[in-house]
Amino acid sequence: MSVDEELVTVSITAADPDWLAGFTRRLLADRLVACGNLQPAVRSLFRWAGAIADEPEALVTLHTRRAHVHEIIVRADAEHPYDTPQVVAVPVAVVHPGYRDWVLAETEPGVVE
Repeated sequence: MSVDEELVTVSITAADPDWLAGFTRRLLADRLVACGNLQPAVRSLFRWAGAIADEPEALVTLHTRRAHVHEIIVRADAEHPYDTPQVVAVPVAVVHPGYRDWVLAETEPGVVE
């Protein structure tokens, strides 16, 4: 399997679920992701600026090719309201063959609708 055909899931958090939904729609429109599963309410606990934070956030899990992760990070850096957004890509070890084919088809580089 080539790098271009490797699948990943990418998680991104944001304070505003509507912003995160809009960001996901833009990635879908540009065929950078095939799907985004949005959880509008998660509780995030983390260390930031020397303190422990406990904040409500939204979380999206994106399904895409590994080859698109760099562009997703670039877009998050440019558009995300956080200075340091969480963008974490995890390789997919096992996937239903039909779902894999669908993700690859929906994120095919160079396809324009």
